[in-house]
Amino acid sequence: MSGNEINRRDFLKVMGWGGAGAALAGCDVPSTMTLEEGKEDVVAYLVPEEFVIPGIGVYYASVCQQCPAGCGIHGRVREGRVLKVEGNPNSPLNKGKVCQMGQAGLQGHYNPDRLTRPLLRKGKKLVEASWDEALAAINERVGPDSGLDGDRFAWVTGTVSGHQAVLIDAYMAALGASRHYVHEMVNNAVGQAVNRDMLGVAMPRYRLDKAQAVLSLGADFLGAWISPVHFANQYAAFREAPRGVLAVAEPSMSLTGANADLWMAVRPGTEGALALGIARELVTRHRRDMSMLPAQVQAVIRRYSAGEAAEATGVRAELIAKTAAWLAEREPSLVLSGTSAESVEHGYQSAAAAMLLNIILGNVGETIELGGEFPFPQMAAKYGNSADLLAFSEALRKRELDVVFFYGSNPVYTSPDRVSVADRLINVPFKVAFSQYMDETTKRADVVLPLLSPYEDWGTHVVAYQGGDDTVIGVQQPVMEPLYPTTRGFGDVMLDLLKVQEAEKFGPYSDYYAYLREAFDNMPANLKQGLGSEAFWQRALAAGMITLPRTEGQAQVKAIAPDLPEYRSDEEYPYHLVPAARLGMWDGRHANLPWLQEAPDQISKVVWNSWAELHPRTAEKLGVKTGDYIKIESENGTIETQVYVYKGVRPEVVAVPMGRGHEDYGRYATGRGVNPLKILNAVTERQTGELALYGTRVKLTKTGRSAKLIKMGGSESQMGRKLVASVTAEVFRRTEGGA
Repeated sequence: MSGNEINRRDFLKVMGWGGAGAALAGCDVPSTMTLEEGKEDVVAYLVPEEFVIPGIGVYYASVCQQCPAGCGIHGRVREGRVLKVEGNPNSPLNKGKVCQMGQAGLQGHYNPDRLTRPLLRKGKKLVEASWDEALAAINERVGPDSGLDGDRFAWVTGTVSGHQAVLIDAYMAALGASRHYVHEMVNNAVGQAVNRDMLGVAMPRYRLDKAQAVLSLGADFLGAWISPVHFANQYAAFREAPRGVLAVAEPSMSLTGANADLWMAVRPGTEGALALGIARELVTRHRRDMSMLPAQVQAVIRRYSAGEAAEATGVRAELIAKTAAWLAEREPSLVLSGTSAESVEHGYQSAAAAMLLNIILGNVGETIELGGEFPFPQMAAKYGNSADLLAFSEALRKRELDVVFFYGSNPVYTSPDRVSVADRLINVPFKVAFSQYMDETTKRADVVLPLLSPYEDWGTHVVAYQGGDDTVIGVQQPVMEPLYPTTRGFGDVMLDLLKVQEAEKFGPYSDYYAYLREAFDNMPANLKQGLGSEAFWQRALAAGMITLPRTEGQAQVKAIAPDLPEYRSDEEYPYHLVPAARLGMWDGRHANLPWLQEAPDQISKVVWNSWAELHPRTAEKLGVKTGDYIKIESENGTIETQVYVYKGVRPEVVAVPMGRGHEDYGRYATGRGVNPLKILNAVTERQTGELALYGTRVKLTKTGRSAKLIKMGGSESQMGRKLVASVTAEVFRRTEGGA
């Protein structure tokens, strides 16, 4: 009880006060609950709301914040505490489903390592402070009388949207600032650039559920790609009889690859050559018309026969021909490009080759639907990328920034050592972190502002990928009272800062809730559908969203001639490093959640640690087996981790999934595993400036150390016993799904 005694009266008061404050009232806060931030009233739960029945859960709709997909969720609350999260069945995006990351979000909410009080740097240490002291320190450096040049101020955030984005923009406008670095290491920024150039829209709607054949060139749509729950729902429809067929080409097997009818282990960075080889087959063997393509594009396609594509990619010519036949004979089809195709120096060209296949197959307008612009651009998603990380690092190197605000991003962890964000942050005199946890970036801040969890806060969210039949504005509401009274919501903090900058405009709002209510009151009448302001608000809360009719975009198809380099080997660094993202750890943001540390990896079944996937031939060459440690060395650093011998990688590939190897991220993440991002070379995609995640070559060395690799799976071999029967896709289709 932290040295505080508690008498019988206080004990009974605590027992009558359900919810988060019970332990707080009994341990660290006097029984009157008077805090420096205000006074909390203790209301007996003996007279609950009419809809509350003790022991029966009450459901509140909100928005999942575990990744940028922004699925709709329902939080089940009982006796004032949120106990379970499930998908919102009314959401057109995820239709009642939620992934393991969404399920584990509650462990972030109840995490024992959450920040609970503001921190101020005193010398080399961060010490506890009041909110008044923390905000005063910020306004002293950024306020109207600070003399700060707006061009020397920057935000570094993850993907933001809705009224969070509106408030960030308002704050930057008040300062005369324009630098907003939006960083997501797991992104499809290269694919968006290709879509914008070839289709006229960055994020078209992909319809796996309409397709009869799908080719994925490194797009792990069941894993860490755009909106995994949405695509899993579509994939379920795709697999219903008459069953569609899935072909996947990638250098290291993903969750999507593990579900494929045909998995092709392609040399890293040669997915574009594979696409062009398939295009040549479609034109020559299946009589697909390419007369509508520019002569330059036709010339590029003619250069890649199946044999030449096979030589470039390492995929057998008969598999290339088989894939082309599937796409030609099963209409409509769909071709997707993803991380492995796009995260190399020529990633734009590879993605363009994939989209060229869609044009030849007539998929644009069928399984690729073009939506119109979101009608409220100020709320539209600012989608993260890695080019902004490199631009931010360069600004640090040039000492162009005096003040940086961090929110929803941990660039010290995600940046390669060659990019030097950690070292270069020393060049910024004043840094502010809006955060729930102490991580590698927050640790280096001068002011730390502890935030409410997503289950305690208000907000609106507009996802970048609107994959449903309707366009959605997600409505986030608190599903329970704050666990820690000294944490605050991002919107409330931003309003306090804006009131100093523009008192006349933002002064009238008592809090973020009042700000949102006025924003909803001012929404166009057509969205309210004849409802009054209060009824519209209540409907939005109950639904967890506002739905807008989906608008159709105008097709602006433009074929681009891919310019692909030849595949080259490297004698000094003969292996390709593949730092793949997986559901669970994602980009490392979930490493502090023990459920996800304990959840077996979808491929290796390893838990609580890192590993390196090696092909058996590579392992034999190095003289290592599963559990042995190897040193992985690039031009910019080394990591050591255990081997997992596995046939699902190319022999010239070493795959080390990202997400672990934190130096400062709480008791569950710190010191567990290695971070492959740290040894990446500073190689960029030529067209977009994105960091080429798969563009680093390494050499491997046996260390001589060995230990048991902790994994939940058994052997990957059936030992000739035929424990699992198999059937070809053709037979499955003829029998209507095995019926």
